[in-house]
Amino acid sequence: MGLRDIFDNRSRSIRVTIAVSFSLVASISMILLGTVLYRQFFQQEAISTTEREEQFLNQTRRALEDYLHNMRRTSDALYYIGIKNKDMTTDDITDEMNLLYESDKDNLVNIALYSSDGELIGSSPVSTQKKNIDVTAQSWFNSAIVGLENLHFSVPHVQNLFDEAIGQYHWVISVSRMVELNRAGYPQKGVLLVDMNFDSVSQLLDKANADNMSGYIYLCDEKGDIIYHPRQKLLNAGLLMEDNAGMYSRSDGDYRYTFNGEERITIIKTVSYTGWKLISVIPISTFRVSLDKMQYVVVLMLSIAILGIVLVNQLVTARITRPIMRLEDAVRDMESGNLYPVIHQEGPREVAHLSHTLSRSVMTIRQLMDDLVAEQEEKRKSELDALQSQINPHFLYNALDSVVWLIEGERYQDAVYTVKELANLMRVSISHGRNVIPVSDEIRHAKSYMNIQNIRYRNTFDVEFDIDEEIMSACTVKLIVQPLLENAIYYGVKGMEDDAEIRIRGYKKDGDVYIDVSDNGIGMPPEQVEVLLDPKRSEEYRKAHETGMRHGNGVGLINVDMRIRLLYGENYGLLIESEPDEGTTMSIHIPYIEYSDDIEQRLSKR
Repeated sequence: MGLRDIFDNRSRSIRVTIAVSFSLVASISMILLGTVLYRQFFQQEAISTTEREEQFLNQTRRALEDYLHNMRRTSDALYYIGIKNKDMTTDDITDEMNLLYESDKDNLVNIALYSSDGELIGSSPVSTQKKNIDVTAQSWFNSAIVGLENLHFSVPHVQNLFDEAIGQYHWVISVSRMVELNRAGYPQKGVLLVDMNFDSVSQLLDKANADNMSGYIYLCDEKGDIIYHPRQKLLNAGLLMEDNAGMYSRSDGDYRYTFNGEERITIIKTVSYTGWKLISVIPISTFRVSLDKMQYVVVLMLSIAILGIVLVNQLVTARITRPIMRLEDAVRDMESGNLYPVIHQEGPREVAHLSHTLSRSVMTIRQLMDDLVAEQEEKRKSELDALQSQINPHFLYNALDSVVWLIEGERYQDAVYTVKELANLMRVSISHGRNVIPVSDEIRHAKSYMNIQNIRYRNTFDVEFDIDEEIMSACTVKLIVQPLLENAIYYGVKGMEDDAEIRIRGYKKDGDVYIDVSDNGIGMPPEQVEVLLDPKRSEEYRKAHETGMRHGNGVGLINVDMRIRLLYGENYGLLIESEPDEGTTMSIHIPYIEYSDDIEQRLSKR
């Protein structure tokens, strides 16, 4: 196992341990929090549902009490306005009964007045009582006769006292009271009966149940007998059971309990005048449906939160383990042959110590390599001399100065980029001692050079390469494009405020290769273009026009032209076109010859 494997395994172990631990703790916390919130929401939903149902039940009770109050007013009006002012031996009460009946006949079935021994004194709307009817045996009669002026409300029953249409029966609630009758100045007891239509009560409660979205409402009397239930048929058939017997004795309020295996909330409200109990039943399962939807939302939110936590943990873990990973990257670079790896001495003390130790080791290796290079210095002197003739030391200084400037400005990526481009440029310049290289290498060298110059001059000019793919495999003298680019920068576009452009175009024409370097700089007069490639005339022109002359002495261009001619013959070399204030185009003209490893030897024998 190498050093790289040790770091890789350790960093991976640290990252996984931290990520899994943080994610597990955060996920458990989120699940516990979600469970607590869900239970709190469940309790709050139960409270809210109970409060809402209680308000609804109060509204229903008031509507029922209003209806019963109307019946009581009917009884009071007949008694206090009609009966008390009549002498039953001489006066007739029928007109008053008919008037009251007509005023509220939708809710009334019968109005009748009886003496204490069951004699019918008056009734409306039907005045003929059925034969063989003993009213004194009726429960409503017996309940009323015991207390003066007290109203008694019966449970729903079929009232069949009077002759009506055949088969017509009414479900009624009887409101009866004992009244005092005046017979020739002598008071006697009597019973006033008002039969309310039970359908009115049933319709009122049916509507309440239809509007109730949480549960259902039923009504029972003071003894617990059911007066109204929305599922009365099921009760009668024994298919449903109701806890009315356990509810009637309880006081008003809400109760949570389990009946027949069903958890429910029951709210009780007492109806005035009657002692009846209006009871609302809310099965817990009714609002669990909405809670199930809420549970789905909670689970979805928890899942998203946990996923977010895992992602954040990954980012945090990556940040924590970054120093180790960078150290591992430095080791990988060393293994690949890079003797100048970027070693970040950061992170915890232990990691920083490792980084420092590795950095010292790299410095030692560099020193050993430098010593080895020094031993080969004499063997490579000719190659270095050729390189120095092409690469301006001032350019190298500027490139390195740019690197320093970028590092001081904390533009590390640009600094690394510049160093890499400089390395590429040097690599092509050396070319293992070869003077003939593929066009592709020469173009790569030119691109590296321009990338460095763009960094140096902060992108004050645009560069565009347009090289046909078919010439990339051709051979060329190395380092012939770079001097042209240097000339275009220093004596062409340098100092232009904007719109500075340099275009490099490579193409094949008439079987030969052309590489044009064009700029839109200040250009040159024709007389200078004519002498630029002639060493003697160029020097004379330079001396004669030294004041205000921007272009140099053309040594680099002459060198390029001479090396091309020496290798390929007098028919090839440099071509220069320029116009003042229009720019300059310098064209390299070489034959198209496919590159091979022995091409330099073959060309030298020509």
